[in-house]
Amino acid sequence: MQNVTPVAIAALGLELAPAVAFGLAGERVARAVGRWPAAARVSLPALFCLPYVLVSISQNMFRWQWFALYAVLPVVVAWLLMRAAAADPDQRGNWRDWLILLVLGLAVDLRWFDRAWPSGLRALNELLLVDAGLYGFLANRQLSGTGFDFHLKWSDWRTGLRELVFFTPIVLVLGLALGFIHPHKNLPGIGSALLRWVAIFFFTAVPEELFFRAWVQNLLERRIGRRGALVIASVLFGLSHFNKRSPHFNWRYVLLATIAGIFYGRAWRERRRVPASTITHASVDWVWGLWF
Repeated sequence: MQNVTPVAIAALGLELAPAVAFGLAGERVARAVGRWPAAARVSLPALFCLPYVLVSISQNMFRWQWFALYAVLPVVVAWLLMRAAAADPDQRGNWRDWLILLVLGLAVDLRWFDRAWPSGLRALNELLLVDAGLYGFLANRQLSGTGFDFHLKWSDWRTGLRELVFFTPIVLVLGLALGFIHPHKNLPGIGSALLRWVAIFFFTAVPEELFFRAWVQNLLERRIGRRGALVIASVLFGLSHFNKRSPHFNWRYVLLATIAGIFYGRAWRERRRVPASTITHASVDWVWGLWF
């Protein structure tokens, strides 16, 4: 992130705390939240607005309408998903699940709320929405089978890197044939390269894999089976890249991202592990940035 200040770092820490808690102790957190009164379970996510308050006041950008949005939206998400849990105990997918996924997905992809944040700090908006989704789906909905568990295992690396090897020749041949990729070398030092991979892993790949695999593909599997869920989640993942690297519909990016989504989805569904698909995803983006 650019425009980094001590306040921005504090806001980032506040936003990372829920993700770390769910990634390292998700079941314990969900059980603890499940014992709270319903009013507390629904109202607690209003605190997710604190990073916006800190950053906006420090940058003289505070607006009451954005404060209201960030205080109310996580509460609405939590309430709807608590209602979904009651209406759909078998977790086959409820209209409330899809409504929330639609709103969160479009808010990020179309950058609905970006102007609430200073330039260079807009990634904090995405992390805030990730927190709202994590709390809603894992604590209130208690959605099973997400695989959002960051006790990394050897099998995560084996699966993630295997799918990278399978995908690489396809993207090279197709990307070069379409004129979408252009080989070049952009090689930093080893330390910088490793830090870049870690940054991509946590701030790009994890949120996208959480959304498209742990939530979308996971819920679709319960309705239409593994193959159909894999295809539809991958197509949606591809379409989410329609406005990347171009002011118009970038069909080449959509096509390649859709194919990539197949391999990311395969990595996730093998053991239903977000870390596995995140390793594939982060490695693809990392190699892309270094060589193409």
